[in-house]
Amino acid sequence: MSGSTPPPPAAVQAAEALAEAERTAIPCPPVRKLFADGDIDAAYAAQRIHTERALAEGRRIVGRKIGLTSPAVQAQLGVGQPDFGVLFADMAVPDGGEVPAGRLLQPKVEAEVALVLGNDLPHRDCTVVDVLRATEFALPALEIVDSRVQDWDISITDTVADNASSGLFVLGGPLRELWDLDLRGVRMSMTRDGVEVSTGSGADCLGSPLNAAVWLASTLAAMGDPLRAGDVVLTGALGPMAVAEPGEAFHADITGLGSVSVRFAPAASAEGASS
Repeated sequence: MSGSTPPPPAAVQAAEALAEAERTAIPCPPVRKLFADGDIDAAYAAQRIHTERALAEGRRIVGRKIGLTSPAVQAQLGVGQPDFGVLFADMAVPDGGEVPAGRLLQPKVEAEVALVLGNDLPHRDCTVVDVLRATEFALPALEIVDSRVQDWDISITDTVADNASSGLFVLGGPLRELWDLDLRGVRMSMTRDGVEVSTGSGADCLGSPLNAAVWLASTLAAMGDPLRAGDVVLTGALGPMAVAEPGEAFHADITGLGSVSVRFAPAASAEGASS
C-alpha cells in the first residue's frame, strides 16, 4: 500500500511513461533505466500508482495474477522469484468471447490454472493447506498478457512497473474443487486456430500452481494487502506464451479441469475505420 510516503521520482516517471503508452496505443521505450540497480520496490511503487489511478477512475479490483513462474523465464530476466499484478473487473473476457480490435498493443496468450478464494489468506507464513482450505474452486484460464514496452523488451523492473504485463483474462469451466485434484500433475495443451502452440503441466508453474499461490498470499500479506475471499488468482503459465494476431482463435484444455477459449476480432479495415 502507498501509505503517506510519496513514491520515488523514478516510479512516477515510469508510471507516466506507461500510462502515455496505453493512452496513445504507442509502446514506450523500456523504463528500467529509471530504476537504480534493478530496484524492484520502486517498480512496484510505479505499479501502485497505476492501481490507485485506476481505482480513482472507478475500476474495481477482482484479484491478482502471478508472473515469472517459469524457471527458464526467471533465468532470462535474472531473477529468482515471481512477480504479481492486479486484475480489474474490466479485464475479464467471457469464455468463448472476442477481444475487440485495437484493445491491446502486443498481445500474447498463455494457459493457466485460476483459483477463486472463498476465504481470506491473511498470514505472512501461508502454507499449501491454507490455500487448499481457502480456495472455493479452480478452473482453467487464459491470460492475455500485453506490454506497454516497445517490442516486449523487458526486464523484471519493466514488467513489474507495467502491472506485470497484464492485459485481459478469460475464465473457463467447469468449476472444480481442489480436494481430489492434482494440480501438479495436470497437463495443458493450447491451440491457435486448431494448431497446437503450447504444452505444459502444473509442475512447470513453480512446481505446482499451489506453490505459486502460497508465494503470492505470503507476499501480499507481508505488504499489508492480503488476498481476500472472492479474489481470482491467476497462478501462472503452464507452458510457453503464444503471440496473438487479429482474427485468431485460442483454445486450451487442462486435464482434470476443463477448457477455455477466446478469439481476437479481425483487424478493422480501412473502409470500416473511416465509416
